[in-house]
Amino acid sequence: MYDENNIFAKILRNEIPCDIIYEDKFNLFFKDINPQAKIHVLGIPKFKCVDFTDFVNNAEEEKIISFFKSIKTVINKLRIQNNGYRIITNSGIDGGQEVPHYHIHILAGEKIGRLR
Repeated sequence: MYDENNIFAKILRNEIPCDIIYEDKFNLFFKDINPQAKIHVLGIPKFKCVDFTDFVNNAEEEKIISFFKSIKTVINKLRIQNNGYRIITNSGIDGGQEVPHYHIHILAGEKIGRLR
């Protein structure tokens, strides 16, 4: 179930400010306030979806395509395509998801260590 009071819902309602990197009619990308790398950007769709499965199962095809094309736009804007980056999404309790709104992390700007 979607939590209307999660931090990303509040950001989308402009109740909490964020440092926007890129925004379009379907998506918002902004700097993480607790970065895990020199570059750490969060990307969220601008509609209610709890996790990746919810996003893929319930979003219109146009919104899914837009989200993934927006990731590429952000990568180009940050100029990280040549040195590399990591895209992460966490889903559910076992996957380490902390905010119940589908989102991705883009990490870059330094050598990213191996996952355990």
